[in-house]
Amino acid sequence: MTCVPGESFLPILDALYDLGTGPAVPRLITTRHEAAAANMAEAAGKLTGRSAVCFVTRGPGATHASIALHTAFQDGTPLLLVVGQVARPLLGRQAFQEMDYSLVFGSSAKSVVQIDEPDRIPEHVARALEVAHTGRPGPVVLVVPEDVLAETTTSRPLHARPPIDPPGRQQDLEELTGLLEAAERPVLVVGGPGWTSSVGEDVRRFAEQSSIPVVAAFRWQDAVDNRSPAYVGHLGLGCSPRLRARVDGADLVVAFGPRLDDPTTDGFALVDGRDRSSVVLVSQDPLVTSTTESHLGIHTGLAGAAAYLAQGAASAPTGRAQWCSELREEYLAFRAGPVNPPGPDHPDLAGIVAHVRSVLPDDAVVTNGAGNYTIWLQRHFEFRQFPTQLAPRNGAMGYGLPAGLAAAALAESQTVVTFVGDGGMLMSGSELATAVQFGLKVIVILVNNGMFATIRMHQELSYPGRVVATELRNPDFAAYAQSFGVPASVVRRTDDFAPAFADALSHDGPSLIEVRTDPAQLTPDLRVEALG
Repeated sequence: MTCVPGESFLPILDALYDLGTGPAVPRLITTRHEAAAANMAEAAGKLTGRSAVCFVTRGPGATHASIALHTAFQDGTPLLLVVGQVARPLLGRQAFQEMDYSLVFGSSAKSVVQIDEPDRIPEHVARALEVAHTGRPGPVVLVVPEDVLAETTTSRPLHARPPIDPPGRQQDLEELTGLLEAAERPVLVVGGPGWTSSVGEDVRRFAEQSSIPVVAAFRWQDAVDNRSPAYVGHLGLGCSPRLRARVDGADLVVAFGPRLDDPTTDGFALVDGRDRSSVVLVSQDPLVTSTTESHLGIHTGLAGAAAYLAQGAASAPTGRAQWCSELREEYLAFRAGPVNPPGPDHPDLAGIVAHVRSVLPDDAVVTNGAGNYTIWLQRHFEFRQFPTQLAPRNGAMGYGLPAGLAAAALAESQTVVTFVGDGGMLMSGSELATAVQFGLKVIVILVNNGMFATIRMHQELSYPGRVVATELRNPDFAAYAQSFGVPASVVRRTDDFAPAFADALSHDGPSLIEVRTDPAQLTPDLRVEALG
């Protein structure tokens, strides 16, 4: 559980005091900003598949949490946001910090419910958790007036019913198998809510035996072990143009789990320009499979469908092994880039990402927010286990550090590394104080190029030489971190990174490494001067 304490839910805080501490008592982490509290809860939902709880106060506190709510809604993450509301007699009078949360969160939550009777709290809490986990998971908002929280009730707690995976129709699974067996150039696009490590293993075994290339949907790169000979890369921002062309040319695209969303499909070009008979969508969300334009929409739990495929895997048709092998070789070549490495006066971010991978254990959790620095991470980091990638699929900045804190709080035995840009760092950098206060060990790798690089790139592409609003004057980030009691170092050359990272790994607590990169290097393959 996370929160920024507020007067509108003081009775909840008092009840938590009565619970005391211990292994059976939920841990409450207080952050310095509601956005971070909600982002931590969203990241916890990604890691565990279970809804975490975030408490925020009314008005400003609730709206600060709205970004994480949007992330959870677009990413399919279960989340329970509990908002303290003004007392019932004051409702509708524009009372201090009053808002209508059904209007505020109506398009970014699966459900928004105000609890007006204390006797119905157990019912509404159980129902909220069921809604958060049913079908496509997502956020649910419970709004509780403060006078309701102050009253007593004799109602007993209710347990939410666990979600039930839809079994899927046998004839649909048989049709899917037949399509995959007949295809000469198929691809499996993987990821999505309901994914587990066992689903990933079943999909990997099936793909390897059937010589079907596996492509990760946007920021689902940990869905399948990237070392598999069937894994051929990821779609989304910064993906391989060659892979994008290969997927466009596939004779069958099976989205096994994920939505075929905007980043994954390059603005829906993948699906809008294809014959309907060449797209299949497999999802636990009935709305996705019922509204799809695909030839076949299969509403089923991923675990059962993956096990079905793995048990019935057949040898690949003639020529398909070469198709899969070619895509794998192209992926390895793309990951080994870039085409335009920086000069000796600037750190090589590709080499830094590769070094991080080489020394981290397979189960290390890597988090990031939004920004062009993520292109290096997504391209050069080899994910090996699920779940080890925490990233906002809606492109929200300020996410990486709170997500890293959530991972460190949930899995103290795992190494957690957060990549963050200089723009995003000052959106949630104050949470270094949270890391210190709660002893959360996260290694922050701060990529500093002195600008909002993603927007600068779009400026240079659309309005070359007309730079407005994207240059940043940054603080001394090392001194900033040290002011919280966080050890920090600055890397100006590639060779300086390995010892700095070794020190961070050995430190029992949070640490920060600032990497000062070349501002002219917009992406691994694109420099500013190339656009002139």
